[in-house]
Amino acid sequence: MKNRYIDSLHKRILAYGVLSCVITFAVLALMGMNMPFVLRILGQEELGGGPYIKESGNETFQVILLVVTGIATFLVSFMLLMNNVVRYVKVIIKGTRQIADGDLSAQIAVEGNDELTYIAMSLNDMTVKLGQLMDREREAERTKNELITSVAHDLRTPLTSILGYMEYLAMDKKLDDVTRAKYIHVVYIKAKRLQKLIEDLFSFTKLNYGKIAMKLGKVDLVMLLNQLLEDFYPSFEEKDMTCEFCCQESAILIDADGNLLARLFDNLINNAVKYGAEGKLIRVEAEKDTDQVIVRVINYGYVIPKDDLDKIFNKFYRVEQSRSENTGGTGLGLAIVKNVVDMHRGKISVKSSLDGTVFEVRLNIVFNPDEEKLELNP
Repeated sequence: MKNRYIDSLHKRILAYGVLSCVITFAVLALMGMNMPFVLRILGQEELGGGPYIKESGNETFQVILLVVTGIATFLVSFMLLMNNVVRYVKVIIKGTRQIADGDLSAQIAVEGNDELTYIAMSLNDMTVKLGQLMDREREAERTKNELITSVAHDLRTPLTSILGYMEYLAMDKKLDDVTRAKYIHVVYIKAKRLQKLIEDLFSFTKLNYGKIAMKLGKVDLVMLLNQLLEDFYPSFEEKDMTCEFCCQESAILIDADGNLLARLFDNLINNAVKYGAEGKLIRVEAEKDTDQVIVRVINYGYVIPKDDLDKIFNKFYRVEQSRSENTGGTGLGLAIVKNVVDMHRGKISVKSSLDGTVFEVRLNIVFNPDEEKLELNP
């Protein structure tokens, strides 16, 4: 496309030049045929009829006159033909100045189909991209501030508790063993929560900024889910919950990063335990669908409001806004889930009603490593 515009520039200049030459030759031919009349006019108006101009054999003067007339005719005709081009250049210059002054809403009118049109289109495209880049930078700055605020809030709460209990344990030497053990246990729980918060933060940061390289291999999804559900057995017991795992396949092998998938479904199951405790049941389903595998994690507890469904995978977003440690974590768990699904080129969706809250994950059974420049481990 660019070469076509460059060719148009050459052709346009050449065409205007040729046309100006034709006009010039026509004017000179007309003058040549009427030279005595021209000389007589010039003699009367310019030199007052002096003998120098009236000498018909004065060829030098005639040549100079024709050359000057030819140059003037060529320049005038060429400038007139280029008038639209010059006008459009001024329009482009005006638009460029507006952009340079910071007005990214400025758009240059696109006229014709030549090289200047290409310049105008390129400048308009540049303006749009600059606007998008600035929007992304503003969003990045807003996200950074949100990150600092959220992390400071979430880390301060358990850290304050830890410091308070530790100070109490250090200052009060008369505590009985039972009370001391109780406080130490509280400190341990708060420290574990602090560790979980930091791990979530680091995991999200690495996933979000591409710091984690995928290590693809053959993963048995059925075995992975069974192992995760066994690990959650103490949590189910503590919450007085039961879990059902439904799958018609004895094994489902997919190309994936096993560690990342474990983190994905661990977060989904953990989320179901936190928000589905009232329903007393968690149901996990897995099935093959042509070239994909579908995993659903279903709980029957808290119903997610419709307005929150589109925001639930946003970092730091929590349906319960008090950020209480009893009803949730940092709000990074589902954001990590979304990042892992995206890395595997899958899809995740959620729907919630009185019939249950369903998180559905779709993953490709075969992952193309060439497109992502990843090495598939045997």
